[in-house]
Amino acid sequence: MTGKIDLSVELCGVKFSNPFVLSAGPPTDDVEMVKRAFEAGWAGAILKTTSVESEVVELVYPMIAGLDFEDKKVIGLGNIDLISEHHIDEVEGRVAELKSEFPDYVVGASIMGARKEDWQTLVRRLEAAGVDLIECSFSCPQGSMGEKPGAMVAQDPKLTREVASWVKAAAKRVPIFIKITPQVADIVEIGRAVKESGADGITASNTIPALMGIDINSFEPHPSVDGKSTYSGYSGAAIKPITLRVIAELAKHVGIPISGTGGAMTWQDAVEFMLVGAGNVQFCTAVMRNGYRIIDDLKDGITDYLQDKGMSSVSKLIGLALPKIVMHPELPRDYKVVAQVNRKTCVKDDLCYIACRDGGHQAIELDEERLPVIDEEKCVGCGLCVTVCPVWDCITWKRVEKG
Repeated sequence: MTGKIDLSVELCGVKFSNPFVLSAGPPTDDVEMVKRAFEAGWAGAILKTTSVESEVVELVYPMIAGLDFEDKKVIGLGNIDLISEHHIDEVEGRVAELKSEFPDYVVGASIMGARKEDWQTLVRRLEAAGVDLIECSFSCPQGSMGEKPGAMVAQDPKLTREVASWVKAAAKRVPIFIKITPQVADIVEIGRAVKESGADGITASNTIPALMGIDINSFEPHPSVDGKSTYSGYSGAAIKPITLRVIAELAKHVGIPISGTGGAMTWQDAVEFMLVGAGNVQFCTAVMRNGYRIIDDLKDGITDYLQDKGMSSVSKLIGLALPKIVMHPELPRDYKVVAQVNRKTCVKDDLCYIACRDGGHQAIELDEERLPVIDEEKCVGCGLCVTVCPVWDCITWKRVEKG
């Protein structure tokens, strides 16, 4: 197709020049950093979660630990960070400064309060400062005002509905997004509580409570703070499948605007988030690992993708995959698939053979050239061989009709 690709999206009346936004976190906790992000091309930023001046915030260091696997660094990132050390008096000044210098960029702010008065005060002051949207952190992994010690607001539907209604009642101009946690039994119940509160949208979802690891020599947990640590908020590529499920469930069963966050590292990830219902996509860990510069790859990648798909607007992606996500009994059962191997592209690493022999159905043998041979009578099409093969087109499926 020819013609310009429209990357802009609109969420709850707020216009973004592209779907890529910085989420509340370290990359948005300094005004000069946010300015650099805007100059690089990010459409918006949610300033790191702030609080009223009376809230004591005592951070500890080091606060970050990565999860590495084999030769890959930081497939997941854990942090024991809390909310920003910068209180509302400083953040409202930053909002005004950013809107003055970058009027066409979206400046959002994240808030957390301990009382109704705190939540509503934060909303009023940020609106007066000129903020474009407000995100409420109901899901800090270290706990936030839940009825049980250490519990999160968004783990309790009743409390979610109540606190979100306080915030929405105080807002006169800007949309209110509630940032929820995937750490619940029924994400739809929480989503419906947000919708019933009158809040405008959901940010889905936050990091996951985790323990990042133990030093097996010193027995100290990571990240170690003078020999001790606590549970981290886990983020990065490793949690992407969880976020996809959360967004899909909310989009299918709640029907409320969604800002997707948690695990997106590439433009392909962002496309997946939008295909299951996200209106835009927030990034944090990817920026912490690779810098603001990734925005060029994000915009160029999604532009080329839309061009190839013959789509003129990124907003056309939203929700396209949802009809294909069904419950298990609805999956077709009138045929089977068996694996087939492209002998020309096989690298003879034996991974498929080992996986099938010790974790599958013993349907793969090796011939005299050490190339895999599929026993179609034994192969049930489980998918393990395709999953472990490092060559994307080497093992494919052949459909076999039953009967």
